[in-house]
Amino acid sequence: MSAAAPPVGAARVGPLDGIAAYVRRNGWTFGLIALLVALLLFTKWIQPRYGPIPLQGLATSVQPLVLAAVAQAIVVISGGIDLSIGSIMALTSVVSATLMDKQTEGVSVAVVIGVLLLGLAVGAVNGALVVFTRVPDIVVTLAMSFVWAGCALLVRSAPGGGAAAWLRGLVGGPLGNEWIPKAAVTVLVVVFVVWIPLSRSRIGLSIYAIGSNRLAAFRSGVPVARTRLLAYVLTGFFSALAGLSLTATTSIGSPVPGPYTLLSVAAVVLGGVSLAGGRGGVFGPIVAVVVLQLIQTDLTFLRFDSNYALVAQGAILMLVTMFSSYLSFRRTRT
Repeated sequence: MSAAAPPVGAARVGPLDGIAAYVRRNGWTFGLIALLVALLLFTKWIQPRYGPIPLQGLATSVQPLVLAAVAQAIVVISGGIDLSIGSIMALTSVVSATLMDKQTEGVSVAVVIGVLLLGLAVGAVNGALVVFTRVPDIVVTLAMSFVWAGCALLVRSAPGGGAAAWLRGLVGGPLGNEWIPKAAVTVLVVVFVVWIPLSRSRIGLSIYAIGSNRLAAFRSGVPVARTRLLAYVLTGFFSALAGLSLTATTSIGSPVPGPYTLLSVAAVVLGGVSLAGGRGGVFGPIVAVVVLQLIQTDLTFLRFDSNYALVAQGAILMLVTMFSSYLSFRRTRT
């Protein structure tokens, strides 16, 4: 029995077509990767001694911000924003550093688990306030940033504490090969184990749906309130991971929130996540964090004033935002 011939005029979809479609869907991320490669080559050109050790230092220094950017990306994809990420990082950092100080390995593992649960709880509080009060999330999370920052100061009024040796070992040095930073591998493993399966599950699809069109998602049977709450819970979880990373990289806990909230928003914008929600992923913001850090590093190598790095980063973000708005306008016209 012979196979039926395909209908006349039917397009044949081959593996190359699938690859091309994937590249088109993720064109912004691939462009960022190309920019990152170009920056690494430029860095090597202006500083020939830039090798494995500085690369490991780069990965270690950006790890807390990378996790903060992932946390921000999740809630932005859902159509919201969280301005308390920096304060949550400070709270979880001082709690972990205080409880782990001079403790055994078993106790430190329990502390890490407890801090992650704390991140889930803090995210749930933020999400519940946003969902049930119906106050704009930018107002709620800004107010809660002061609450969590105050809690961090209540735990520890000055920097101090300590980090377990095994936790510090997760962010420092190479893994197998000197060109493979352990900090980068740790972040990628966490993201792939936690977020990638979730993004392909019903929860992840619901997060994208409510970010794209909340009313349409509601009419399609998506539990909007519960999904928004879950998005903030996930953001709290990754913010706690960022706080633990901060403790691991500095070996202490600091109650003063760093500039991580605004930098995470900058990384999300540069990473191709739409601030309107519903579009983007977490890999783009991860690459964007490294790009922003490399720009600052290159300007330092070129002996520019450090303030010019902030000017350059701001100009880049403004251009990216304008270009993204232009592309959105083109989509609506076509």
